[in-house]
Amino acid sequence: MQIDIQHIAKLSRLFIEEEKVEKFQKEMQSIVAMCEKLPPMDGEYTAVDPSNPMRLRQDLVKPSLNREQLLQNAPQTQAGCVVVPKVVE
Repeated sequence: MQIDIQHIAKLSRLFIEEEKVEKFQKEMQSIVAMCEKLPPMDGEYTAVDPSNPMRLRQDLVKPSLNREQLLQNAPQTQAGCVVVPKVVE
């Protein structure tokens, strides 16, 4: 199977250097070949199991610590927030 990497790159709005096109083409062909080896998803794998439905847990409001208790272990606070060192200029 021949895969047109330049066309895929154009659709994806990506630039691929000419010397890397062949490498990406081989990698894409191996990915497609791997997907073609996967077994078909039919029968029991595609249906929802009625005996085991998914149930989401209920959201329960529980009491938690107040702000003063949370901030008492912080090395430095300001206006009810933790002060951290500046990491971005």
